[in-house]
Amino acid sequence: MTDEDDAVMPQSIRQPLRVLHIDSSARFGRSSHDARGSHSRRLSHRFVTRWIAARPNDVVVRRDVAETPPIPIDADWIDASFTPQEHRSPAQSARLAESDRLVAELLAADLLVIGAPMYNFGIPAPLKAWVDNIVRVGLTFGFDRSREGEPYWPMLPPGKRLVILSARGDYGYDAGGRLEAMNLVEAGLRVPLGYIGLTDSHAIAIEYDEFADERLAASIAAAEHATDELVDELIPYYS
Repeated sequence: MTDEDDAVMPQSIRQPLRVLHIDSSARFGRSSHDARGSHSRRLSHRFVTRWIAARPNDVVVRRDVAETPPIPIDADWIDASFTPQEHRSPAQSARLAESDRLVAELLAADLLVIGAPMYNFGIPAPLKAWVDNIVRVGLTFGFDRSREGEPYWPMLPPGKRLVILSARGDYGYDAGGRLEAMNLVEAGLRVPLGYIGLTDSHAIAIEYDEFADERLAASIAAAEHATDELVDELIPYYS
């Protein structure tokens, strides 16, 4: 390949992106293929499949936190994370090893796609454990009690984007809906991820799952269409 070839090569080919694809539904199949499959997995799979069709050189890193749940944080984790790295014991370093890997995946990602079904108005417990493991002082956010003004600041590199693909049994959880105040799924991801610097986000959801009638079918169709449109909207951003 010559320098001239490189000059005319599309940027999307010269610079592959890293897509971090996280699923969290306790249902392991996809509703598009399995009678009791997951709607959130259906949307996340659709998004990533369409994305790779448009950008085949991008790298997808998939993490299924339902299949392999992160260890929830405990007193040992907290003690280790607030101990400067150079002073950590081998046991403390070992306790943070999984968290270190999860943070590294997040830092390396350009686009974060999360399948997050609504469980009791919030995100599934394994996904909350993932959030707790990647919100790390000194790695994803800074803290200095002597700093003027706000003592905390985000540390994620700029330019990352978040896509939340959800599913709900009821309906009316979107902005202006009858249950807007009870939608803790999007807030449960947008708030902590925004806190560490990932502030550009998009959300799509399937509703009416508990009704299992034509309203569910219409919601699935609308969510799939919105997912396709979102891919088409975001592709130029990375080109």
